[in-house]
Amino acid sequence: MEIRLEKFQDILAQMTQEEYGIVAIVLLLIFCVLSTYLFSRQKKKLKATLDNNLKVFQKAFDISDDAVLILSDKNKVMYASNAMVRILELKGDFLLKTFKNTVQIKVKKEWLGLEQFIHAQPGSPKDKVHTYSHATLKISAEDEIPVNVYVDTIVMEMPKEVLCDVLLIQDLSKAKERSAADFKHPLTHLPNQLQVYNDLPAFFSKAHLEKNKLALMLMSLDNLSRLRSIIGDEQTNKVLKKFAAYLKTLTKNTNVSVYHTFDNHFMLTVTNLHSIDEAKVFVEDIQKKLATFYKMDGVHLHLTVSAGIAIYPDSGHIRLLLDHAYKALAEAEKEGDNNITIFLPEKFTAAYDELRLHSDMPGALNRGEFEVYYQPIVRVKDEEVVAAEALIRWKHPQYGMIPPDVFISLMEKTGFIVKLGQFILDEVLKQQKRWEMFNFKRIEVSINVSMIEINTGEFVQHVERKLAEHQLDPECIKFEITEGIAMLNEAQTVKYFLALKKLGVGISLDDFGTGYTSFGYLKKFPADIVKIDKSLVDYILTNEEDQRIVKAIIELAHTLGMKIVVEGIENQQMVDMITSYGCDYLQGYHFSKPLPVFEFQKLIR
Repeated sequence: MEIRLEKFQDILAQMTQEEYGIVAIVLLLIFCVLSTYLFSRQKKKLKATLDNNLKVFQKAFDISDDAVLILSDKNKVMYASNAMVRILELKGDFLLKTFKNTVQIKVKKEWLGLEQFIHAQPGSPKDKVHTYSHATLKISAEDEIPVNVYVDTIVMEMPKEVLCDVLLIQDLSKAKERSAADFKHPLTHLPNQLQVYNDLPAFFSKAHLEKNKLALMLMSLDNLSRLRSIIGDEQTNKVLKKFAAYLKTLTKNTNVSVYHTFDNHFMLTVTNLHSIDEAKVFVEDIQKKLATFYKMDGVHLHLTVSAGIAIYPDSGHIRLLLDHAYKALAEAEKEGDNNITIFLPEKFTAAYDELRLHSDMPGALNRGEFEVYYQPIVRVKDEEVVAAEALIRWKHPQYGMIPPDVFISLMEKTGFIVKLGQFILDEVLKQQKRWEMFNFKRIEVSINVSMIEINTGEFVQHVERKLAEHQLDPECIKFEITEGIAMLNEAQTVKYFLALKKLGVGISLDDFGTGYTSFGYLKKFPADIVKIDKSLVDYILTNEEDQRIVKAIIELAHTLGMKIVVEGIENQQMVDMITSYGCDYLQGYHFSKPLPVFEFQKLIR
């Protein structure tokens, strides 16, 4: 390396000044060529990157719903996104062509041609974007769409700098459609509950303008869940659609508006009514139409609807009309199928404040306000007390003794029924243990249970734990479930009660004869006892049809190996008649009303 360096130094020492100059020029030329090459290469690479980025941005604009248009200072189209091409109906060779279009835009109540509108904007790259919200774009005489419009300016290299206009149009029609869909029921496309809340203020304001009455009518198709389980989801939806279509025909009368608020709930607002009876007749006509209007496989489905009506001014303050309509509907549904209830304040004066009861429930357990009463069940052959039904009572500090039908339904709505059910089970088992320890006669106690308790998924395990805790024979208790509730979910009910049966606990099917239990279901249901509902016994002494039904149920139960309890026995004549039918057990006020434990245990000493 040192030898080569010495040789190079020798060559330089021998060069003339002229030769030095030539070498310097050559080296400079080589440097310039190399620099130019590298710069050109870098420029091409940068241009390729920019072109690629531009394609990415164009792609983004092309798939966007927002429409973008760029015009040069000479009004030539430099770029139009796919959305803009659709809106302006531009032809395939529009690029670099002069922009001409008949589209108009309405801003601040003034119509301008789109080209005129763009050029009317003050334009310099330093200006802010000009925004025009809720403008209207007229594409043709029949086609107008709501839009937001944004106008800006940019500088483009072409190759000289050119000031270009950028127009962005945001189509609001789809958003409007989506917003409108939020206010429609997805199945029937009738206005929904949200639309109700939007429309009610205007409806209420009519109260001061109308000379006649106006009404809110809430209607509920009866037994829709049961119907769905029989004819299937698809057919049930067809029923709802047809009913909705029929109700919609009523809106041809300008005094009527129709809403589909929930699954089987519909609401009508009606104005210009002359009387309460007119409102009732209006709903009765709907009930008559519904009874025969749907056919399935050539067979008419007998459909019924319950309705609650609130009328202004008869039902009270206009702002409470919706609440009153819901209360009336709840009352109509309590009364049974195809009922109409009109809210009249004098009939709906609540003996109990539900909100107060709801807030008092949790503390009531701790304060010992709940007490278990026992109603005797006697054996027919010797009228000896052999069982009892446990019935809960609430001694409220303000209201005194509250009837179960008041607070049980409220507890089911709030879920508090689960805690109450656990309390009743614990109290009954404690009492059974006391009777066992003090050698009282052994009896079986029936406990009412709701599907809400069972559906917790831990009911069977809880019963098993409590029986073990109190060290009691499972046969000392029996669980009662009403026929109607048991039928709501047949498979699930049978599953849970079979699990209880495996524990050794007895099962009773309560209020039999009021629901729709088929022979096949009764055969599958793991019941030991069938309790005939009081409603079939109330008029049994004079009603031959009730006599035949009770006799048939007793024979059916015995055929399936089940025992029968008849509830609602009020006198000796009932005892004699039902005994003659072969009944096993009787229960009712003829023998005893429900008693607190210290009185009841006198009967089983």
